[in-house]
Amino acid sequence: MISFETKNVDMPILDFAKVEEWLNEVAANFEKHIGNLNYLFCDDQEILRVNREFLKHDYFTDIITFDYSRKNKVGGDLFISLDTVKSNSQDLNVSYDSELLRVIIHGLLHLCGVDDKGPGQREIMEEHENRALALWKDL
Repeated sequence: MISFETKNVDMPILDFAKVEEWLNEVAANFEKHIGNLNYLFCDDQEILRVNREFLKHDYFTDIITFDYSRKNKVGGDLFISLDTVKSNSQDLNVSYDSELLRVIIHGLLHLCGVDDKGPGQREIMEEHENRALALWKDL
């Protein structure tokens, strides 16, 4: 089950049925299926609070993913700061909607086992993000 909630922000305007179809298809490409996946759209202050409290990091970020996956069933809580998505979209000179989709899929890719912290891993993550974004356009 995939859920979308907000805290301190308005719900982004998305075709959530299409988002769910897309997430399921991307997970299937990794031979995974989706269990409980909870997206919480929030503001910078909330993501900073979560980052400080649970990860002991004192900085803003676009997404924090808590992984509750088991075997081939992906699940987790994904906090997305819409404030940071907006500022990143401006910094990268891309549309807000495309940046939001990139962040949404970024979290799922982590749950599917794609990492981006080690040498060369960021490029691999970007490749998977781009492949997933191309799939979005085909739905």
